[in-house]
Amino acid sequence: MLLPALMLLLSAAAAPPVASPSANAGGHRFGRLFISPMGEPFSAERGGDALADWFHQADRNHDGQITIDEMQQDAERFFAILDTNHDGEIDPDEIAHYETVIAPDGPGLRLALAEGGDPGAGRPAGAPSGGGKFRHHGSWGGGRSAGGPQGRAQFGLLDLAEPVVSADSDFNRGVSLNEFKSAAAKRFSALDVDRRGLLTLDVLESLRPPEPRREKRDPDAPPDIDANADTSPG
Repeated sequence: MLLPALMLLLSAAAAPPVASPSANAGGHRFGRLFISPMGEPFSAERGGDALADWFHQADRNHDGQITIDEMQQDAERFFAILDTNHDGEIDPDEIAHYETVIAPDGPGLRLALAEGGDPGAGRPAGAPSGGGKFRHHGSWGGGRSAGGPQGRAQFGLLDLAEPVVSADSDFNRGVSLNEFKSAAAKRFSALDVDRRGLLTLDVLESLRPPEPRREKRDPDAPPDIDANADTSPG
């Protein structure tokens, strides 16, 4: 009885959350770093918009919108990059390569993208020249405050810290093309917040919450005191 319950919990964890627009929507919120819904990292030159770079790549007919077919076609393109031995499945070794080289978790990801990775600015890290790379519900980079998106999820549109391996719907430690395309369809639906059957750049730009405001500390203020600390003389 424990195994079915565990499978149900893992399945629920892999499902992408439904996106919701930020109250303070505005363009170019993702800046130079972005991870696509399928996990592909993108970096843009200073002043660029990495989310827009992914969007224009996925928008194959350049009509200003991404359909579910285009989302799945873009997923299939990235799948071919990840499936390095071309056997039709992203196996554990290829998943490890993604997680340690293409999109390393934590500060290594920001460093890899800042240095250009395998490709240059505006292309996905780990892809051949002309390729592309990966973000929702949070912000990029490693180590966000507790309770917020962590790891790769900080750079994406969906709260998916493991965007590739979470597509493994049958839990066989590998991801087939059909599984990857099925995950793309589900993530498309999660991003299609207005249920129009298409994604537009302005709506996607609105999905990331604004960065939390950081309070400026008065340098002359006394240090914080722990109310529970023992202050009795030693």
